[in-house]
Amino acid sequence: MNISEKSKLTVDACRFCWMCRHICPVGNATGQERNTARARALSLSLVQRGAVKLEGDIIDNLYECALCGGCTGDCATAWDPTQFTKEYRLAAALEGNMPAYVAALLANIEKSGNIYGEKEISDTLKAAIKDLPAKAEVLFFIGKDGAYRTPEKAALAVELLKKAGVSFTVDKNEPASGYDMDFLVGAAEETRRVMAAAAEKLNASGAATIVCYDPADAKLFLREYKEYGIALNANVVSFPAYLATLIKEGKLAPKKTAEAYTYQDPAALARDLADVTSGREVLGACGELKEFLLCKKDTMLAGNLIMNEYIPGIMKLVAENRWENAKNVNATTVVTASPAEYAMLKATADGSIALLTIEEVLLKCL
Repeated sequence: MNISEKSKLTVDACRFCWMCRHICPVGNATGQERNTARARALSLSLVQRGAVKLEGDIIDNLYECALCGGCTGDCATAWDPTQFTKEYRLAAALEGNMPAYVAALLANIEKSGNIYGEKEISDTLKAAIKDLPAKAEVLFFIGKDGAYRTPEKAALAVELLKKAGVSFTVDKNEPASGYDMDFLVGAAEETRRVMAAAAEKLNASGAATIVCYDPADAKLFLREYKEYGIALNANVVSFPAYLATLIKEGKLAPKKTAEAYTYQDPAALARDLADVTSGREVLGACGELKEFLLCKKDTMLAGNLIMNEYIPGIMKLVAENRWENAKNVNATTVVTASPAEYAMLKATADGSIALLTIEEVLLKCL
């Protein structure tokens, strides 16, 4: 079993430590010890010692982790449980012990380029992008969650960029970034090939800037691609960061209102890319801020659409738990900048608190 020494050391360090259990969105939602980094490390330490095999319930438990990095960010001694989780997922795949539900998602990716098996984007999104030029300085990268699960919001984001007078385009046959592959199997050769194919197409577009609608894609392009030795020629920015720049440049001039917005920090931005300011700059130009208790680098995940494909009940609990967090701070409007979190929060909303995407807020205030 090809597990790095660093991951082996992390497993041993984490197996008897409870210090990060409060920050795990899945563990908080289910109330089960098995969903903490500590419990996962304890079971994998038994695998490392040959006491049990990497199969069955132990592998299922690996896929109950959202890889959101809450445990990593909270660790006072700088261990990274997400690393050993990804390595053991890859090990399970290489040993032929991949769960059937993961194999089904990978089959969808192979057939259609996305976990959902979708081959056509919605008419709404088609209409929004049909008149865009074939090439432009800015490439707006929508991503698979935005294209297939929140297309009406992606269309609003396109409308917002048009209102800003940006010279941009959208690839009507957008490649998969590789995020799904990286999440499901990690550093496999198949993952690298998907990323390399995406990079080749993105580089061929000639765009100077790639704006990522999905924070997960921004994180992948800026971090994982470098780890895989894959180069992107363009400057990559997240959608909130790009909107903040457009406001500073005067291309978007929102009118500030008295409405209070509670920002759901995407973990990929707040923790992985250390950006906790862009979204707040945008919302601060539109109204007042009312923060979650767990926010910025300590943000609590509100849902993951990949996991929703195989453990929807747990993802429902995760989203409902975030709504409870919102009620505890008397939030009136929660704002997301993540297609996955918007989809999960929308599916579990009870209507007592408004839910908007960051592009909706700006469009309302222009």
